[in-house]
Amino acid sequence: MFQEKFYNLVTIDIRLPDMEGTKLLKELHSCSPKSMKIMVTGYPSLENAVNSLNIGADAYIIKPVEPDDLVNTVKVKLKEQEDIESLSQEKIDNWISARLQKLEEKYGIH
Repeated sequence: MFQEKFYNLVTIDIRLPDMEGTKLLKELHSCSPKSMKIMVTGYPSLENAVNSLNIGADAYIIKPVEPDDLVNTVKVKLKEQEDIESLSQEKIDNWISARLQKLEEKYGIH
């Protein structure tokens, strides 16, 4: 699904019926690094948390999940994603402006 469509955010349980959530996280991070990925677990451990964050999780939430906490985490992560995209676009705009200015100076175009 991630190869066909971009998802802004996904929640992944560490324990899934058919695979480890961290394996899925790793696959998702490699094919869709800009998606925000929130790991959720009812079996918290320092090892799981560190491993999840090291392979691309943007947040780590322990069950039982309070709905307000989940909603707030989603809002924060989507805002971070928006800010990153904004900065990326700003860098592109600045580079284009600088390049145009150099070309104008070099060729005397106004």
